[in-house]
Amino acid sequence: MGETNKKVPDGVEMEEREKSASEPAEVSTELETLRRELAAKELEAKQYYERFLRQAAELDNFKKRAAKEREESLRYGNESLIRDLLPVLDNLERAVAYAEGGGNGRPLLDGVQMTLRSFLDVLGKHGVRQITAKGELFDPRKHEAIAQVETEELPPNRVVEEHHKGYFLLDRLLRPALVSTAKAPTKNSDNEDEGEG
Repeated sequence: MGETNKKVPDGVEMEEREKSASEPAEVSTELETLRRELAAKELEAKQYYERFLRQAAELDNFKKRAAKEREESLRYGNESLIRDLLPVLDNLERAVAYAEGGGNGRPLLDGVQMTLRSFLDVLGKHGVRQITAKGELFDPRKHEAIAQVETEELPPNRVVEEHHKGYFLLDRLLRPALVSTAKAPTKNSDNEDEGEG
């Protein structure tokens, strides 16, 4: 029974009391440190969130600007070409006005030829070029054959006649040249002549 009522020496009891008294101070200091860190992290998170909102708004504005620029580009993309064609239109109007006024026709022909040259120059300036067809070897990548003509003047598969000119825009085919191609004459007519004689 004497063991249950053991007495703790006074020095040990004092240490435990000091320790328990200092623990709330340490816990309080640690708690205050944690509160400051939490407040700093909350402030940092708030700043990141505000930055995110600004970036999202800037991205939205950028998308709207890009869509508007794309729409205007599609709408007014031919402005430069049309501006360059206006002098050609002026020349055609002058030629028509001259033709209505009379004359022997030669100046009208010269005016139309000059207008055609200026028109082709404008198209060339914008990357359009004509496809050479007549006399060339038939090329299905740039020619479209609508007929074959028997002839001895040109070897087979050569373009005999050009019905519509073809055009490239830079390296892209706008329209193939519509052509007739040469083919060798058939030998049937020669054989029939020999059989009759």
